[in-house]
Amino acid sequence: MIAIPSGFSPQEYLAIERDSMFRHEYRYGLVYAMAGGSDDHDELCLNLIELLRQKARSQDCAVRSGNVKVNYKDALFYYPDAFVTCDRRDRDDRYIKRYPKLIAEVLSPSTENFDRGDKFNDYQQIESLEEYVLISQDEMKIECRRRVGDGEQWEIEIYHAGDRVVLKSMEIEVAIEELYRGVNLPQK
Repeated sequence: MIAIPSGFSPQEYLAIERDSMFRHEYRYGLVYAMAGGSDDHDELCLNLIELLRQKARSQDCAVRSGNVKVNYKDALFYYPDAFVTCDRRDRDDRYIKRYPKLIAEVLSPSTENFDRGDKFNDYQQIESLEEYVLISQDEMKIECRRRVGDGEQWEIEIYHAGDRVVLKSMEIEVAIEELYRGVNLPQK
């Protein structure tokens, strides 16, 4: 991730983003240009979104792709690859959501460390977030991080080929192969 010169207020960032041809994320005054993704990245996102939408509609929830921002207290504005919100307050703004229940990121070589580290630390501040899903493009592997207990602790469950992935926050269980349908994994 490459930062654009710093010192932007959230309002300045939103004004720039509204008029920009390219998407940028905002984190504590820094603005980062977003890189493009691969066809496998897109396929994984679409497969997950398709699965989530089937369940979300029956729960009066909404699924969003990487075109809608998630915000926390004007400190950060991210474009997750996919997320679910069930909070009615998120219907008030077409561009920014503040109460996600599930967030998913497809890992890329350039973003994996950030997605696993600082971004996860940032997302943990969002009280409505129950589950954070990290999806590998290089192997059939999905990592689900779930809030447990008093909300301060997170458990991690990792799924591989042959496993059934459980998204507890959405009451979904699916063969991991379904999420990787159409993805060209590297040969080992």
